[in-house]
Amino acid sequence: MPQKSGKKGNVSARVWELAEPLAQGLGLTLWDVQYMKEGADWFLRILIDKEGGVSIDDCVEMTHAIDPVLDEEDPVPQEYMLEVSSPGLERKLTRPEHFTAYAGRPVHIRLIRPTEAGREFTGTLAPGGEGAEVSLALEDGSTLTVQKKDCSAIHAVAEDEDEEL
Repeated sequence: MPQKSGKKGNVSARVWELAEPLAQGLGLTLWDVQYMKEGADWFLRILIDKEGGVSIDDCVEMTHAIDPVLDEEDPVPQEYMLEVSSPGLERKLTRPEHFTAYAGRPVHIRLIRPTEAGREFTGTLAPGGEGAEVSLALEDGSTLTVQKKDCSAIHAVAEDEDEEL
């Protein structure tokens, strides 16, 4: 639903503060809040998760819960489209708790600039990725450690279609 506001500040952080208690009240986990421009349009994406997976009904309930709060609090400085969805199986890992949850599981890293070893790597995420570095155990037995700031994306790798995240 389009909204208009003259307020400034970190929109994603403010929306996170508003959305997190609503998500918890619905039995959901807030995975991420993204506020970005695509072409001429602004999008506010609220990504939710729950044990056993997210249904369309969960997305509808979260939309109905957050929409009046966004109308009242007006945290977004221009018109935007609201989207509520699941982060998907190959979800982007961005927050410290994402790295904690995915330690020991397969992830894919794409670097901003290629190195001698390459630009894209898939391996098992080592514990301790909550900080500035992330390490992967690669299939050849080696370990890759990179700065998160040098990565253009860090995504979970879907292990099995039937697996619940």
